[in-house]
Parts: sequence; C-alpha cells; structure tokens
Amino acid sequence: MGIVLVKAIIFSLISVFFLMPAILMIFAKGIDNTHHKSFVPNISFAGKWANLTRFIVPPVFVILLCFAAWMANNCSYLYDVNSVPAARESETRIARHKIEDEFGVSNQIAILVPKGDYESEKKVLKEFETLDYVNTVTGLANVSINDDYVLTDKIAPRAFSELTDLDIEIVRVLYMAYAYDQGQNGPIFTGIDEYKVPIIDMFLFLYDQYEEGYVTLDADMDEKLTDLYNTLHDAQLQLQGEDYSRLVLTVSVPTEGDEAYAAMDDIRNICAKYYNKSDVILVGDCTSNHDLMSSFATDNIIISVLTALFVMIILLFTFQSAGLPILLVLTIQGSIWINFSVPTLTGGSVFFIAYLIVSAIQMGATIDYAIVISSRYMVLKKQMPIHEAIIETINQAFPTIFTSGTILTGAGFLIGQIASDATVASIGIALGRGTLISIILVLFVLPQILLLGDIIIEKTALTINLPQATRRDVSGRMIVNGRVKGYIQGEIDAEIKGSFSGSMQASFESRLPIGGKETELVMEQEGLTQPDDAAQPDTAAQPGEQDAKKEDSDEEQNEQL
Repeated sequence: MGIVLVKAIIFSLISVFFLMPAILMIFAKGIDNTHHKSFVPNISFAGKWANLTRFIVPPVFVILLCFAAWMANNCSYLYDVNSVPAARESETRIARHKIEDEFGVSNQIAILVPKGDYESEKKVLKEFETLDYVNTVTGLANVSINDDYVLTDKIAPRAFSELTDLDIEIVRVLYMAYAYDQGQNGPIFTGIDEYKVPIIDMFLFLYDQYEEGYVTLDADMDEKLTDLYNTLHDAQLQLQGEDYSRLVLTVSVPTEGDEAYAAMDDIRNICAKYYNKSDVILVGDCTSNHDLMSSFATDNIIISVLTALFVMIILLFTFQSAGLPILLVLTIQGSIWINFSVPTLTGGSVFFIAYLIVSAIQMGATIDYAIVISSRYMVLKKQMPIHEAIIETINQAFPTIFTSGTILTGAGFLIGQIASDATVASIGIALGRGTLISIILVLFVLPQILLLGDIIIEKTALTINLPQATRRDVSGRMIVNGRVKGYIQGEIDAEIKGSFSGSMQASFESRLPIGGKETELVMEQEGLTQPDDAAQPDTAAQPGEQDAKKEDSDEEQNEQL
C-alpha cells in the first residue's frame, strides 16, 4: 500500500510539472474565453476573528490536542474485514449475518503439534472437547474406525486380524516386517503377539507391502483395502505432515476481541501440558488478528514519529524557520488525532487499514492547506501589519482550501454511504470527516497560532544572505526606474521606467553591485522628504530636467545591457 502511494505521488508530480504546462498553453484561449466571476466569497470575518481570539484559541487548542491524542490512542481498531460495520451491506455479508443469527458464530482454529505422539494428541483432543465454546474437534487421534477403535489406537496382531479379516499368520508376518522396518527387533524374538502398532501406521504399511507385491489378497479384500487406504491417506494428508500433526477446532467465539484472545490462551495452556510451548503453532483468523493487533500498536508509533520528523525537516527548509514547522506539525497531527478520537467518543471502531490510508491522505492534505496559509502570511506580513496580513492571507487562501477540501470531504462521505464493501465505506467516512476537521483547523485555528507564534517564527528564522527589498510608503509624483513590487492602486511586480502620480506602498529591490544599480526613485511633490536609502536628485528637478535624467538613465542602462 505504501509503495503504491509513493508511485502515485511520483506520477502525479511528473504529470503536473511536465504535462500540465503544455495543456495549459494549448488551451489558453479556451481558458481565457471561459473566465467568470469568482463564486467563492471573501471571508474577512475569519481574519478578524483570528485577531480577536489569538490569545484564546491557541491555549484551548493545546488542551484539545492533548485530549484528542489520549482519546485517539484509546481508539478501538478492527483487524478482521468481517467485523467492519457498513451503511450498506453486500449480499455475502447479509447471508453471513443470517447464518450467524440462526446457528451462532463459527470460527475455525488449527493447531500444529509435533507428529507421532498419538497418546498426547488424544489427551489434548479430549480436553478441547470439554471447553464450552468448542463445537467440533478433529484430529487423527479421534477419527473413529468403528465403535471400538480410532485411527491412532495401538492394537496387537490378533485384533488387527479381526479388524481386517486377514489370516492371523499373515498379520504376524506383517507385524514382524513392520518391527524390522522400524528398527525394533525385540518383538521379533520375544513374541510378536504382544507387539502393538497404531492402526493407521499398520494400514499404511500393509498397503505399501501390497503395492510392492509382498502381500497377496483376494479380490474382495483388495477392494476393501484400497477403499480404506484412500480414506486414510486423505485423512493423513489433511491432518498430518512431515513434522506436524494438525488439530482443527470449530469454536463459537468471534475472530477478534477479548473473548477470542482468551480462548486462544486456553488452547495454548492445554497444549503446554503435553508439548513444549515453542513446538505448538496456532493458525487461523484469531491468531492473524491478534498478531496484527500486537504489531500495529508499535508500528503505528514508529511511523507517526518518523513522519512528524520528516515533515518538520521539509518545512524547515521550505520556510527557513525552526519554529514554524513545529507550529504547523501541531496543527497537522492535531487534525489526525481529533479525527480518530471521534470513534472513541461515539463508542465505534476503526478498521486498521482505514486508519493507515486516511492518516496518510489527511496528513498530505493538511500539510498542503497549512503551507498555503503560512506561505502567504509570511509574504504579506512584510508588506503590511500582521493583523491586516492574516485577514488578506485567509481571503487569498480560502478559494484553494475550499475547492480542494469540499471535493475531498464530499467524495469521502459519499463513498461511506454508497459503498457496499465495509472496508471501503469505513475509509470514505474517516476521510470525509478528517478533511472537514483539517479545513476547520487551518481556517479557524492555524491563523491564531501564526499570530501568537509570530515572535517564535521570527526569533527562529534562519539567516540567509539574500538581496533585501526596501519597503516604503510614499505618495506624490515620482519617476521610477527599476523593479518595484507592491500596491499602486492594485498590485504591481514589474520593471518600470517612467513616472507615476499617486500613492504607493511597495518594496524597492536593492540590487547588488554586479553591473547594475539600485532602483532609482525621484519624488517631486513639494514638502516630501526622500528616504535616506533612496537615490537623491541633485536639485529640485523640473520636468525638462526629469526628461534629461531619464534619457541619461536609459543610456546608462543600455550600456550595462
């Protein structure tokens, strides 16, 4: 599942970077011709709410985060597909429920024990039969031949002769051959009549000797021996291997849960009376679910910690701040904890594969939403006060988050209600709920965290020697020659040569001396003071002088080019 997810992300990146640009260029005219006004409104109220509650929401969220982490850790996970509830059930599940309602729950458990010790096997099977929840017990040691014997009973030559209607002398010779084959020479000399062999072993040995031609039988006996051998051979294939014998139990306990795991403990304790614990192996849905439960808890902790660290490292290099990744990871992980605390509060359960899939998708979506909010906030706060920056940030990010989030939320809930496969439905419900929680957190909790933690972000920022932009608030008539980014009755980011009359709130890029020069800003409005770091004109420039300076500047720039 993890490998498939990685491949999907790689193919998505390749498509977005190498295919989508070409498609956009090909259909550019169609895109331009189908423009319409935005139907997604601004939500300035969310930004104003963030400013009002920046000292209240983060502490409350931290308390909620601790509670959600504790509740999510106590969430009940399901490991058997048949135990997962669904809004719509398939015909197979409906039939299963009807059978269980009529005849009770039936669950098979296979036990592997060392081969050859038929006496211990017989005792173990008898103890299994005394357990209340055991419906049937099957093993070589309790398969009856008639009312007197089972397959593993040991009998002497005369009893075997009576059982098979073979001549006693032939049986004695057969027993001596068996003793010699097994390396047990004592009975051959002390008396073969007291030598006892398990019935199944003697039957199989008899058939081998018959096949090799050492024993001759009449037609009736030949048919009887062949039929009996086929039955015994099939039983042996089902219940006995090279090293182990298999015992099969049918129990009336679920495939998972405390009752099932307690039954497994009882079975192991009975086997431990007659075999070494390490030699006994339990196989079945119960054991598989128990193993998944035992490994999932540890694996989940390791995966969560490593994922959080990996996300923090990526965000550290993305935002060049050590504090911001921590704040974002709290929001990201908090959304997952809150999502999976809901089943605990409602008394429900979560299929463990649904948790793995949904937590991965939800983490990716929440990271995406958090980066959209944080990156725009980091840019806008350099151009305006932070209380205005957060309002503008939410307004700009809301269309992206709303579009993506509603699609994922709607798809998840629809899958949960429509899908008849229980596992798919559980994934859909958890995904829809988790995405909705992520949207709420990034729009109504993350902004307050950014505002309150702004000082942490600034104090932990990584210092990198990059060209700096000088921010100025100016108004009047001015001549601009260089790159200007900011608001001039709208937003501008361009190389400008010429004059402008009006108000400007912009950043003027200070260029490093690599053959260029700083942005030149010449102001003409009477009474205004030119900032110290701006280029100063020699005198109060007249219009004719401005044109001359502009021509000189153009000539200098052409020479540099």
